[in-house]
Amino acid sequence: MKTAKIQLEPLTCPSCIKKIEGKLSKMDGVENPKVLFNSSKVKVQFDESKVSEKDLENTITKLGYPVLSSKVA
Repeated sequence: MKTAKIQLEPLTCPSCIKKIEGKLSKMDGVENPKVLFNSSKVKVQFDESKVSEKDLENTITKLGYPVLSSKVA
């Protein structure tokens, strides 16, 4: 499992957290998505054989939340 840390543009409402976490948690190979409202960061564990960092970014962007940067460890 890899961990992605994704920086988003500032979030404007707490309901954004549920929307992002809910969508990511339904993706095959994704575990424990956490959105930090105050810092607008997403931390998520994923199986790189099932989903890529780009897939995670695209999913978040399609929800209407622009991705500023991401790192994988």
